[in-house]
Amino acid sequence: EIALLVVTVICYLATFAFSGVLFMWFNPSDHDCGLNVFFIVLTMILAFAFAIIALHPQVNGSVMPASVISVYCAYLCYTSLSSEPYDYACNGLHMHSKQVSMSALVLGMLTTVLSVVYSAVRAGSSTTFLSPPSSPRSGARNPLLADSNVEEGKGSSEGSEPRPVSYSYTFFHLIFALASMYSAMLLTGWTSATSERSELMDVGWTTVWVRICTEWSTAALYIWTLVAPLLFPDRDFS
Repeated sequence: EIALLVVTVICYLATFAFSGVLFMWFNPSDHDCGLNVFFIVLTMILAFAFAIIALHPQVNGSVMPASVISVYCAYLCYTSLSSEPYDYACNGLHMHSKQVSMSALVLGMLTTVLSVVYSAVRAGSSTTFLSPPSSPRSGARNPLLADSNVEEGKGSSEGSEPRPVSYSYTFFHLIFALASMYSAMLLTGWTSATSERSELMDVGWTTVWVRICTEWSTAALYIWTLVAPLLFPDRDFS
């Protein structure tokens, strides 16, 4: 319990300290950067909301996952703000930016593609999603053959039906299609890369909004996991 408390405190301290750094980098005193301030303040509000909802007596939640999600949302906010055009006055990182070498771009893109492929394989191989409860793909631990058939030797007969795959074909290919489209958009800079700054990948207002919407979607999904059992008490969310 002490370790969990320490991790929780560290995560929340990191969240708000990082938010302060974002104010320094992306809210210069001599410019009106209302949009950046809105993104950062909303991220801090979400961090408070996670803790309040998780600590509610009717919610079966924990403050430790809330703190981890808060750090992740702060990171997504940073990636969104850092993707603003480098000639944008409110992007405080443009003064420290340098041309990215091709080797660094290739290494970063390779890491991203491998991460996306790994996530697609793990998600697409799910044994519970899009599978009926009675199907062997649903993750149920019921044996495919009854015990009596196994004892009689019928289960090992050559004429027995082949065992179904342990994942959903539809979901598997859907995940891979989405992962392929995501990788393609990363390579093309979400079709917003300009020729004069083609060395800067994933920079532009399209990338900013994609990443900030990713943060908001993450927050919405986490809040939904906390409040859904209260809104639908008759459903089993275990």
